[in-house]
Parts: sequence; structure tokens; C-alpha cells
Amino acid sequence: MLTRIIVRPAYLLKNSKRYQRTKRFFYDLLENTNSRIKRRFDVFMITLVLLSVAQLIYEVDHTPDALGFWFDQAVVGIFILEYLLRGWIYSDSHKIILEHYERAEYLNSPFQPGHALWQAFTKKAHYLITPMAIIDLLAILPSYRPLRVLRVLLVFRLFKLFRYFSSIKLFANILASKRFELSTLSVFLGFIIFIGTIDFYLFENTHDGGQVSSLFDALYWAIVTVATVGYGDITPVTVGGRIVAMALILSGVGVLSFFISIIVTAFNEEIQELQENTVYAELNRYNRFVIICGFGRVGQHIARQLHKDRQHFVVLDINEDHVLKAKQLGYLVIHADASKNDVLKNARINNGASAVLCVTGDDVTNVYIALTSRHLNKDIQIISRANGQENVKKMYQAGANNVIQPFEMAGMLVAEYIGQPTAFEAILGILHEESHILMEALPVLTGSFIDGKTINEIDFKVRKLLLLGIISAHPPISKEHKASYPLKNQHFYFNPEQYFQLRDDDLLVVLGRTHSLTHFRNELAYSHLHPRAKQ
Repeated sequence: MLTRIIVRPAYLLKNSKRYQRTKRFFYDLLENTNSRIKRRFDVFMITLVLLSVAQLIYEVDHTPDALGFWFDQAVVGIFILEYLLRGWIYSDSHKIILEHYERAEYLNSPFQPGHALWQAFTKKAHYLITPMAIIDLLAILPSYRPLRVLRVLLVFRLFKLFRYFSSIKLFANILASKRFELSTLSVFLGFIIFIGTIDFYLFENTHDGGQVSSLFDALYWAIVTVATVGYGDITPVTVGGRIVAMALILSGVGVLSFFISIIVTAFNEEIQELQENTVYAELNRYNRFVIICGFGRVGQHIARQLHKDRQHFVVLDINEDHVLKAKQLGYLVIHADASKNDVLKNARINNGASAVLCVTGDDVTNVYIALTSRHLNKDIQIISRANGQENVKKMYQAGANNVIQPFEMAGMLVAEYIGQPTAFEAILGILHEESHILMEALPVLTGSFIDGKTINEIDFKVRKLLLLGIISAHPPISKEHKASYPLKNQHFYFNPEQYFQLRDDDLLVVLGRTHSLTHFRNELAYSHLHPRAKQ
């Protein structure tokens, strides 16, 4: 009977889409650092905490009114609701119960519902003793007005801010990583304060002409002295008291130096994570950006052009020199291996990234990046660099949409346009980013004056244009075309022959000055709209 009571609801929760969506929503709201709704919730909670603290401070010198009472009750209600929701999403009790039940069924052994319930309860109870859960609970207690002494717990409302500032949480994590060193330092400090308190009380009590009337006064003086603050309200007058003071001051300087060295070391170890968190926070502001994997010569040129066009991008590179250069240029950069799943996930490949550019100098690395990117996002645009012709096919098989061969393209340019200074002038104008020289891809519009014509019939030289190539989805008319690049469902014909015939939907890749391109574009549009006016 008990088995049916707990197992059946567990299966209902497992199969309930509404329950899963609801729990996912609250997870995104409270815990998912990549969620936009969490960022808005964090801002709301920070404001609420600060307002509640301000209201409680106001009541110290003013009589509480009805508005303040109901505001405090509303704040506490939100705190309680958040506390319960965090406990709910901390673990899945139905999964624990079903795991025990299905294991017992598989092994043909008796199911022990009590053990399953106890483990589910233990998992939930573990949340209650986590530091942040304790802070959440203590932040609720100051609202209990009959016990004014609980107002001392007001400070825990401020501690709640740890939840909503990622940098503060990281600082807490850094301190936690140095738990052993800090614990050792705390024991040593406690021992020094204990010895100093006893000795100072013995030497500086009022019976011997001193100013210390109780152990608490001695403890207060010892802590102030170790901290090297020295308020001067209690000063040693005996020789023994002064010796104790000197020893505590020297010990305090040593403890403080040791503490600072621990913190500095911890921050040096975690500085990369701090910087990456800043990058991730910046990426969360963008709805669309490009991931550049590799910041060598090719990656630097791409980043420069994207920056010039005011497009958002992030650089991923494992090379420290490349990362340093990207930082000096003011680009968003993550020092990590771009072929790793977690790195690309953190770079939001599934949430905002529009394209991945695999432009490292190593073809094997580019293949791995393309594979990983395609595995994580089936629809993202992947453009890969290939240094060797034999690796082009592998790039496509790895999931790249397009593959670029920069060295082969440069060689072809030299071979095709050698002896043509005008062509080189135009190409160099593009490379040197001269604003009056542009490269555009113009479509062959159906019915336009170039539809069905050959390259020779158009005469690009008269129009002061340079035809770099043609992108066509049509099957080649002749197998004699040279410099043909296979693309996905298309071909790129570099510097095509004069007898190459243009057909509708082909793309002309042309170089020229701004006014020449504008005039040619207008010609195409006019002849498309007015077929009878073909030239």
C-alpha cells in the first residue's frame, strides 16, 4: 500500500510536462546564471533587500506605521517563498524514489519505501544546512516584531546579497578554496588573542594600577592591538603590559601579512575565472554575436573587420600571447580551448551565437572545433579555415558550412592577375580598407540585362569593375572552367572565362569604386523591372 502511495505520484511527476516546465522555469529564475530572467530577478531582489534594510533602520528612531508593517510582511513573504522554492529545485525527490523502486524491480528484490523516503528527505535536509540557506533563514527572522532582539540578525539580509552578485560569490568561493590556510591562521590568531588577554589582565588589572577591570576589557584591548588599530582608550602602564602590547603588535602585523598573502595567492589562481565571468556577463547583453576560434593572423583580420562594422564577437584562444593581444585591442576574449564542449557552451553557442569561425593555424584543431560546434548546435553557421587541400573534405564532414583556403586563394590571385596592375590596385584597396573601394556580391536578377549573357558581352572594364568570381547553383555548362571551388549546393568560379554564361540567381563577386558599383546595381534593378529596356 505504501509503495503504491509514493511510487504512483513519483511517476506522475516524472511524466508531467507541466511540472517539468514549471520546475525548469524556477531553476532559470533562481539558479541558471545564463538566464536573462535570473538577471532581472537578481536586480529585483537586490532592490528589495536594500529597501527592507532601509525600512528597518528607519524604524529604529521612528514609530512603525501600517505601511511599513505591510511592506515588511510582503518582503518576508517573498523571502519565505524564495527559500521554499530553492529547497524545491535543490533536488528531485521523485527521481530518488523511482531510482530505488526501479533498482529493486530490476534486481527482483523487495522495495523499501522507508529507505527511499529517508534518502529523499536527507537530500532536502542537506540544503537546509548549506551556508546560503542558513543566511536566507536568518534573514527572515528580524521581521518577528515581538522579539526585538532578533533585529541583530538584520545583517543577514545584507548577506543575502551574496546570492545576487556573481563577483561576491566568486570571492566567497576563493575564501572557501583556502579553507585550510584560513583555518590554520584563525587557530593561531585565536591562540595569540587568548594569551594576550590573560597576560594583559594579569599585568593591567585595577589592583596593580592598570585600567582593566574585567576579562572582557582585556579581550577587547587584545583584539584592537592585534588588529593594529590602537584606539588608545585602554593603554598599558606596567612594564609587563607594555611587553605584552609589543608582542601582540608584532604578531598582528605577521598575521595580517599572512592573511593578505593567502588572499592575493587565491586571487591570482582565480583571476582567469574572474575575467571570464566578466566576458560571459558582457555576452549576456548581446542577442547576436560571432565566436572567433583562434586569434592568429587570420583571426586578427576578421576581428578587426567585425569591430569596424560594429558587430559583436568573442575570441576563444588557448595561446597566451594571442589572448594578451586581443585584450590589448579591447576585444572580448576567453583563454580556453575552443574544441571543448564546456568552453563553447559557456560562450553561449546555443544562446545568441550566430556563427562560429574556426580560424586557428592547425587544421586538426579546426576540425575538432567544427565537430564540437555542430554537435552542440545543429543550425549554427560554421566557417572553417583549411591550410591544406586534403583537409577541405574533412572540414565539410565535420559540419562546416563553408571552408576557406587563404593560402591557395592568395596564390590564385597572384597567378590570375599577374601583369594586371589595375586589378592589384583594387584588391590592395580592399586589404588596406580604403573606403572608396568595395567588394559586393550582386545577384543576377531574372530578366535583367545580364541574364543569359556571357562575361565577354557585359564588358566589366567599361563599367570600371573587376569581376573576381561567380557563385552559381546551376550545373556547369562546360567542364573546362578553371578554378572552380565546390561549395554546399553551389560552385565558386574564380576569374571565370569570357565565354561563361550567366543565369538567374547567380551571384557576381565584383570589386570597384563606390559610384561604379552603385551605377551597376541600379542598371540591374531597372532592367529587371523593365525587361523591354534591356541593354
